[in-house]
Amino acid sequence: MRSGQRDKGNQKTSGDYVGIDAILEQMRRKAMKQGFELNIMVVGQSGLGKSTLMNTLFKSKVSRKSVLATAQEKIPKTIEIKSISHDIEEKGVRMKLTVIDTPGFGDQINNENCWQPIMKFINDQYEAYLQEEINIDRKKRIPDSRVHCCIYFIPPTGHCLRPLDVEFMRRLSKVVNIVPVIAKADTLTLEERDFFKKKIREELRANGIDVYPQKEFDEDAEDRMINEKIREMIPFAVVGSDQEYQVNGRRLLGRKTKWGTIEVENIAHCEFAYLRDLLIRTHMQNIKDITSSIHYEMYRVRRLNENNTAVSHANGLPEHHLSAHEM
Repeated sequence: MRSGQRDKGNQKTSGDYVGIDAILEQMRRKAMKQGFELNIMVVGQSGLGKSTLMNTLFKSKVSRKSVLATAQEKIPKTIEIKSISHDIEEKGVRMKLTVIDTPGFGDQINNENCWQPIMKFINDQYEAYLQEEINIDRKKRIPDSRVHCCIYFIPPTGHCLRPLDVEFMRRLSKVVNIVPVIAKADTLTLEERDFFKKKIREELRANGIDVYPQKEFDEDAEDRMINEKIREMIPFAVVGSDQEYQVNGRRLLGRKTKWGTIEVENIAHCEFAYLRDLLIRTHMQNIKDITSSIHYEMYRVRRLNENNTAVSHANGLPEHHLSAHEM
C-alpha cells in the first residue's frame, strides 16, 4: 500500500501543471507583433567595402550607396552622417534595420578630431531617447535611434594600426559597442592576416581599448567561455560580395579572381560568417542590452547629474544639500 502511494506521489498529473513555461510563448508572440530594431554604424575611409559588406550581411541592398547611388559620389570635405532604414522580414520575424554611414571619415589630408562628429551623433541619439523618456506623457514605445553597434573598418595594411584607428576606437569604445574588422582581407596572405590580427589585438590591449564583447560585461562562466573565443578572433578578417558564382554546382556569394573564387561564407577563406553570427545570430540582443544598460545608462546618469548641478546653482544651494533633499 505504501509503495503504491509513493509511486502515485511521483507521477505528474494534469493537476500538477501550473503553466509557468507559457510565459515564453507569450513573450515570443509579443516580440513578433512589435518587431525588432537594430541600428548599425559603419566607419572607415572610402574604398574599404563598407556598403558591400552591409549588403552581404543582410543579403539585401541595405547600404546607403545601394539605395541612393549617384553617377559619381565626391568625397565630402567634412564628415557627414547619413542613415537609411529598411524593414526586413524573414520567416515572419520583422526587423527595422538602420544603417548609419559616415562618408568623409579618414579621407582628408588632416584627419585630426575627425571622430568628433561621430561622437556627437551617437550622443545626440542618447539625448533624443532621454528627452522622450523623461516626458510626462511619454510614448508607450520610445523610438530607438541609439547606435547599437559600430563596425570599424581597418585598412588591410598588414603592419599595425594607424594613429587615427587607435584614437577613434579609444574614444568611441567608451560610448558604443565597437566591432573592428580588417576590410578586404583577401589582399593579405593567411600568414600576413594572422600576424596583422595578433598585432592589432596587442595594440588594442596596450591602448586600453575595450571592443565588443567587453570582458567586464560577461554575465557568467558560460558567457565568458563563448566570448573568450570571439575575443581571440577579433578583429574579423572579412571579405564582402553581393555577387553569386557557381562553385561545384552551388550558387555562392564570392569574389572571382584569376586563381579561383573566394567564398564569402566559407570560414576557410575569410571570417565573414563569424561576424554575421556575432551581429545577428548569437549576440544581437546582447549588443542592444549593453547599449541600453551600460552606454546609454552612463550618458543618462551624467546628463541628470549635470541638470541637478545646474538646478542647485540656480537656487543657490550647495550640491550636497540638493542631493539630500531629493533623496
